[in-house]
Amino acid sequence: MPKFPIEKISQIRVLVVGDVMLDRYWFGEVDRISPEAPVPVVRVAKREDRLGGGANVARNIVALGGQVTLLGIVGDDEAGQQIARLADEGGIRAQLLPDPQMHTTLKMRVLGRQQQLIRIDFDYLPGEQTLQNLEQHYQRLLDEHDIVVLSDYAKGVLTHCAPLIEMARKRDKPVLVDPKGDEYDRYTGASLISPNRIEMQQAVGKWKTEDELTRSAQALRQRLELEALLITRSEQGMTLYTEAGRFHVDAAAHEVFDVSGAGDTVLATMAVTRAAGLDWQQSVEWANKAGGIVVGKLGTSIVSAEELT
Repeated sequence: MPKFPIEKISQIRVLVVGDVMLDRYWFGEVDRISPEAPVPVVRVAKREDRLGGGANVARNIVALGGQVTLLGIVGDDEAGQQIARLADEGGIRAQLLPDPQMHTTLKMRVLGRQQQLIRIDFDYLPGEQTLQNLEQHYQRLLDEHDIVVLSDYAKGVLTHCAPLIEMARKRDKPVLVDPKGDEYDRYTGASLISPNRIEMQQAVGKWKTEDELTRSAQALRQRLELEALLITRSEQGMTLYTEAGRFHVDAAAHEVFDVSGAGDTVLATMAVTRAAGLDWQQSVEWANKAGGIVVGKLGTSIVSAEELT
């Protein structure tokens, strides 16, 4: 595996666009069952907020040594203010557009003895006017950056991502996409998409053999005019498909504790290493190593350049 290009990465400017969210954790102890219903009673001892979604991709890019601008949409609420504060503290240049008609996406997790007991999601779609404002901001920011990352969590910010990809292509800016759903035509022209195993099944259907998967993946890659397609496959590792063929790396994780946000870490690592001049296979090797580290941590986490090297 080639050396991790820390010096070059420090000069990289990444534009992350997509669904930003706040991951809220309540940690506590469970020592009794509620008399009101057969559910555990959690006595909360610690609260913690972390950046999630596209904001976690940006957080990982900073941890790897890159420079990043985060473009997203938030509500005029406490969660949106907290995302802005955490981004500022984390060295992220945040361009968070307020939408007075929506609330910020929030995922609240309650944990007892390090085990997740429940997750409560607050999801709201942005308005059409705010989406138009985002496109205008994107157009102004594009020339200042070397590479674009689109982080799609199906929360509405990338509803119209096709023109964002087209604008980047016209300026020769690579675009890496973390996709969602089964309508992949809107990602046409991206440099790379990185679905996980379940997302790939939604896009092309189930497969029985590796040869069948390879045919489906290459057909999808060619139809969408992609340079590369990367499938993250949990314990089965990662498989990359390019014009040169199939490249597979086995999972690097020693112990899987929590897969939350692992795709964000993989995408961030792919972006900075690719922009620093590594080829697709070399970038996948580093992304696989980063993913193997982050799944050993609790909750939405990051991997630093020091940990990788």
